[in-house]
Amino acid sequence: MANRHLSRSVVLQTLFEWDIRNLSADAVRNCLKRNAAEFAPGAADLPFMEDLLVGAISRRNDLDMVIEKAAPEWPLARIAPVDRNVLRLGLYELLFSDREKVPAKVAINEAIELAKSFGGDHSGRFVNGVLGAVYKELGEPGKDEVGKKKKDVPYAEMPVQRLGGAVVYARQGGDIYLALVHDIFGHWTLSKGKIGDNPEIANETTEEGTVREIKEELGLDIKIIEKLGENEYVASDPATGKKRKHVAYFLAESPFAEVKLEQKGGLDDARWFRLQDALELNFYEDMLPIIQKAVERLSMQPKVKK
Repeated sequence: MANRHLSRSVVLQTLFEWDIRNLSADAVRNCLKRNAAEFAPGAADLPFMEDLLVGAISRRNDLDMVIEKAAPEWPLARIAPVDRNVLRLGLYELLFSDREKVPAKVAINEAIELAKSFGGDHSGRFVNGVLGAVYKELGEPGKDEVGKKKKDVPYAEMPVQRLGGAVVYARQGGDIYLALVHDIFGHWTLSKGKIGDNPEIANETTEEGTVREIKEELGLDIKIIEKLGENEYVASDPATGKKRKHVAYFLAESPFAEVKLEQKGGLDDARWFRLQDALELNFYEDMLPIIQKAVERLSMQPKVKK
């Protein structure tokens, strides 16, 4: 069910914050509500998310012990935080959930998909190996069960949501700086947002929407210079199911002003970086071509004397 996959991703994000920030019980519940409102607005699955979150946290010691036994060459502290919490979430469902509601194979496959979406290049394989080892120790429950095949919506028939983002740059002291945002999964990325997502701005252009979104998210007044490219990915929406998110990226200039990150789930930092330092940061793979193209364009511009 698309809703349940989305709900698990919200729980994973909350587990990550709980782990990294050592949140209290009250704080982690508030964090879940914030993340659910941000990433799954209108979803009726909050009780499922709460049960999953509380269960994984309350069973932390048991889950960590299983991870240590299943992956003895990987101490918990050496496992990437995203992978560590994907394993906790997947193991909790595998070991403690009602198997009639969450079959073993569903628990494992959901964890692998979360690892692929939010982890590194090898996260899916790593999570698969650990959960697979535990699954075998359990006697491979449900191995011979045949699940109902989901009806896939053809790609061409999925609704499309427009988004706009930008590589924002500014000049200061003879150097060029980029304004980047940092997400809670440890990646630096580009500021972006929805275009025409309510009746009042339904007719705005992608450029207009991008200017508005950057202002709202970073507090910066930008000027669009040129289009850098586009990408598209499929995401699950609790109301409509799968949708195509089509993002247009621009190169945009801004004054070198203070970055004021909008308080919302998913992002925990925003700052300026010198152009020559930007490519050393940890970006998502699909962002690198956009960043590299922007760096090439900016590197060709004449330097401003100090």
